[in-house]
Amino acid sequence: MKKYALAAALLALSGCAKVDNYQDVVKAPAPAGLAGYWQSQGPQSKLVSPEAIASFIVTKEGDTLDCRQWQRVIALPGKLMQRGEDWYNVTQKVEIYSVERIGDRMEYAGMDLQRVDRPTKECADFLATHPLLSPLP
Repeated sequence: MKKYALAAALLALSGCAKVDNYQDVVKAPAPAGLAGYWQSQGPQSKLVSPEAIASFIVTKEGDTLDCRQWQRVIALPGKLMQRGEDWYNVTQKVEIYSVERIGDRMEYAGMDLQRVDRPTKECADFLATHPLLSPLP
């Protein structure tokens, strides 16, 4: 029985995206409708507090910013990566998060984000001093 459980676990993990070096990731242009500003609305179980806010910024060229704020701002630039039909954001810290757009909503890193017109002031301040490689949406 243990052999079957181990085999099933290995099979399930075989489809996961794996990256060893951020520089080796080939940046993919954003698919139609993905470029823009996305933000959490209300409490998210993946965030440290119900008051925390997650923002995700995607340029047309595939540059990204994962910006999370609560008592401070943690912002990680990254880039989109495509594997087959699946899309991922790979941050400079080589953290890999799945990205799936559903209309004006997005499932990202286990969170539900909605399209917004602009980033939060805190994320915009970070971008002012740490611009992405390609123009913002």
